[in-house]
Amino acid sequence: MKRSWEVATVALCASLYAVVGYASYLGILTPVIGVVRFWPSVFIPAIFAVLFGPKVGGLGGAIGIFISDMVIHGNALLSLTVGVPANFACFYTVGWLAKSIKKDSKLWIVLAIVEEGTLALLVYVVMRAGLLSPTVAMAYMIGIGSAALFTILYGFVWSRKPALMFAYNTGLLIGAIIIGIGVYAFSQLFILPGGLQRLSVEAILLWAIWTYSTEIPFMVGIATPVIVIGEKVIPKVNKK
Repeated sequence: MKRSWEVATVALCASLYAVVGYASYLGILTPVIGVVRFWPSVFIPAIFAVLFGPKVGGLGGAIGIFISDMVIHGNALLSLTVGVPANFACFYTVGWLAKSIKKDSKLWIVLAIVEEGTLALLVYVVMRAGLLSPTVAMAYMIGIGSAALFTILYGFVWSRKPALMFAYNTGLLIGAIIIGIGVYAFSQLFILPGGLQRLSVEAILLWAIWTYSTEIPFMVGIATPVIVIGEKVIPKVNKK
């Protein structure tokens, strides 16, 4: 890919991610402990990562989340130490896996469903432990269940891009884990937006589960058809 095209696509990705993210998050934060917001716009860097390469998706996601963080809570240190690396890792992984996996075997669909099922089981365990209310747990289950339905539809019925399902889930899991651990570690040293500090270690699970459960249906459901169409109309500049 030419450097000028790479810079342009990173800038476009970051701009769309920040603007659409700000417009769609609706002020919704993680139940009870807050801080991490509802962020359905994750499908945007995922699309760029697959169509234009992992670097474009990773940098676009990282820059876009930093811009939105500055507008929403203004804590640059929190954004640079948690949000930026989490988004870069997530979308770089999505793009790298999509590019690296050459064979669209149904095995990738099975692995993606295993990842989704594992998270659904974790939600149940956390609810039984009293860390999530049944209502919140049900909302998370609906999110994961929707993603699983899209995974099956796109993977088995349409036979379109099975490896993408695995790439989405794996990338988002990595990003969610970084967010959970990162925000928890930040809270031990600094005050979080909203005034919280020194949260218990269980917060790692709550933030990670929230991030994955509320974002995976948008990534799987929206990104895939856009990518299928995009590959037909956009030159394969990332391969030049």
